[in-house]
Amino acid sequence: MRYPIVQTGMGWVAGARLASATSNAGGLGIIAAATMSLGELDEAISEVARRTDNPYGVNMRTDQADTKDRAKLIASRGVKVVSFAQAPNQALVEQLRQAGVVTVATVGAPRHAIKVASMGVDCVIAQGSEGGGHTGAIPTSLLLPSVVDSVDIPVIGAGGFYDGRGLVAALAYGAQGIAMGTRFLLSLESTVPDVVKAKYLAASLADTVVTTAIDGAPQRVIITEKIRSMEKAGRLAAYLRAIRAARAFQMVSGESFLSLLKEGKSMKSSQELSWSQVIMAASAPMLTKAAMVEGNLEAGILPTGQVVGEIDSLPSVQEIIDSIVVQAKEILEKLRTA
Repeated sequence: MRYPIVQTGMGWVAGARLASATSNAGGLGIIAAATMSLGELDEAISEVARRTDNPYGVNMRTDQADTKDRAKLIASRGVKVVSFAQAPNQALVEQLRQAGVVTVATVGAPRHAIKVASMGVDCVIAQGSEGGGHTGAIPTSLLLPSVVDSVDIPVIGAGGFYDGRGLVAALAYGAQGIAMGTRFLLSLESTVPDVVKAKYLAASLADTVVTTAIDGAPQRVIITEKIRSMEKAGRLAAYLRAIRAARAFQMVSGESFLSLLKEGKSMKSSQELSWSQVIMAASAPMLTKAAMVEGNLEAGILPTGQVVGEIDSLPSVQEIIDSIVVQAKEILEKLRTA
């Protein structure tokens, strides 16, 4: 990497085009594989490899039935980095590290950082509550220095970053760099439909909410009529909606009912979820896909960081990274000579 800037693995958003653009611009692009079949992941890796000679990564779920096969594919194709969409397990971390792959886990509390560090992960992304999608309760300004003090491995800051000021702040806290999702989602290379990007650009700092109505876990999204109706819906209505969406995800992903059941059991065990929460979690990708792929604002949800309220343009990935680096250097020079 030329610059300490990571593009996070956003489901349905971070495909080959966005990941390769980020790596070509000097950051680390990450393919979001959680919503891909094994074959689709293979194709995405091939496309990124054709587009860039720079390092890139893959973000993967840890509870899929073919996790070992995915890890073997990643290692065999020379992918440099794997980040995890959920808490990793010891066996998977060891499998990847033995293959020479750098492993990265996202954490929302210092105790989580300590736990994954004990598993042998190479790096952690400390995501504060400002972050988009699934997020914790501790703001970045408190989480990041606390995690830096808790572990002896590199730490990357996430949640609220979008410019050079944020990069300098993260470095001052002791982090080695920053990871951004929303800023890269709102870029020229992002394949998110224009009507959805427009909705993001119109959002203010007060237009997001952290809700558990989507899959039972806290998730930051833009406030829409869809979110309001989901929060008002009774448990039975939410359960039926989740079953329909989970069935749709099975058809889109091509996974068998048996493999989904295995994933559900793994998710239930590793995350201590009820079966209703498992079904809701399985349905959540389709709600995101409706917006991020199909452009359906009425049926879809809009995961986002709170920083969406500070973004009002759609520059290229190269322009995003260049502007962050230039601004960060200017600030550091001012501080040096002050």
